[in-house]
Amino acid sequence: MPAPQPAVSEQIFQAAGRQVERHSAELKKELRLGDLVSIQILNVVAFTWIGTAAQVGPSHLVFWLLGISLFYIPSGIVVAHLAREMPLEGGLYQWTKLRFGPLVGFLVAMNIWLNNVFLFPTLSLAILQMAAYALGPEAGWIAGNKLAILGMSLATTCGLMLVAWRGLKVGKWVNNVGGLGFVLLFVIVILAALPRWLGGSSVTTPVSLAVPALSLMNLNLLGKMGFGALCGVDAVAIFAGECRSADTAKLIRRSIWVSAPLIGLMMMLGTASVLAFARPDAIDLIAPGIQVLNSSFPRLVALAVTLLIVATVAQKSFYFSVMVRMPMVAGWDHLLPAWFSRLDGRYRTPVGSVLFAGAVIMVLTLMAIWGAGIQEAYQLLLNASLLCFAGAYLAMFAIPLLAHGGRPGWGVRLAAASGLLMTLLFVVLSVFPIVRVDNAGAFAAKLIAVIGGLQCAGALYFWRARRAVGAHQSAALAG
Repeated sequence: MPAPQPAVSEQIFQAAGRQVERHSAELKKELRLGDLVSIQILNVVAFTWIGTAAQVGPSHLVFWLLGISLFYIPSGIVVAHLAREMPLEGGLYQWTKLRFGPLVGFLVAMNIWLNNVFLFPTLSLAILQMAAYALGPEAGWIAGNKLAILGMSLATTCGLMLVAWRGLKVGKWVNNVGGLGFVLLFVIVILAALPRWLGGSSVTTPVSLAVPALSLMNLNLLGKMGFGALCGVDAVAIFAGECRSADTAKLIRRSIWVSAPLIGLMMMLGTASVLAFARPDAIDLIAPGIQVLNSSFPRLVALAVTLLIVATVAQKSFYFSVMVRMPMVAGWDHLLPAWFSRLDGRYRTPVGSVLFAGAVIMVLTLMAIWGAGIQEAYQLLLNASLLCFAGAYLAMFAIPLLAHGGRPGWGVRLAAASGLLMTLLFVVLSVFPIVRVDNAGAFAAKLIAVIGGLQCAGALYFWRARRAVGAHQSAALAG
């Protein structure tokens, strides 16, 4: 957690905000309320979480209600407060930079970028697994074929780069189609389960208000269904400079309050629907919704898989948009080479950042499908990236509690404290797992070493970049 920093003067704070706004003025304004709601759905909803939640049985409802009450709603309150105070392109990067200093801001941006980039090599594998699921057992070879994975990776990455180059004028429609695909998929699954649920023929009781026993395993699950399943509400603020409303902060707040009830219902009813068709120990964790339809309406499986593939590709397209904007806003502060922030003359998108992100994704994809040792290393980095994202959230929740300069009310402070504790719960139980691993001590040591190494590398780069900028400015003044 970042340490409290000296108060930033109001003049410096306002000047920094105006500088970001000047850069943002060059971006095209494309996003409306519906577009931000789709972003919320894409960045929060993950279909696999309903399978994970269903493993605890009917008590999933209590876990979801606790996760929503202790993490999701508090994170929405904090994001809405910070967006009102600092409605700036880059979102969490700008908030932490202005309240905790440039170093913390840079590390937060780096951690968000890492979290997104390490998710990408799973895209092609997920698509091929879903296609194999729909085509039947005879197509199972597709999901494990390295040439198929490589070809799919190349095609999807090129497509994502093209969408990112064209900007949100195209990207928002991809996001909207993906968000709608997720909603329709959940609706189909819920409607398929409803007759069995209401008719009393469910395989497992779908919901129960029985309070689970207090145990480390249940606390671990609560952390995963809090931060793990419901993080991401901050994403809309990353695009604050690309919103069409004159009152960006109000638009962001409205998108949070519109999407939150919808997302909560999708997760709770989706989990209950899975339990109507399967016992907790027999749930398909990769595609629980497809399992439901395959048990009752097999003719709808192809439609459901198509919707899931479309939604997954749209989700990754959104992640790519986030990746592109983190280097862009860091470049505005001269922490990265200028070409990361240089905008395309026609579409006003950071084409250098787009090309760099695409190249990194392809390299990591090759690493992920080449050799068992590399796969193990990739899995470790993936776990570390999720914890890096949790670190960014710890910094966000710390702003109302520790940072000088803001004026949060007690409601915002309580929300920040709740979100902070839930995120810490996730972090502690992820670094020191209570589930069985070959060597828990070695696992924790490797994870801490990777996370610490990434932060040290980021800090070292930051100081070198700042020193280079200072030397350049001194040379310019001398000349």
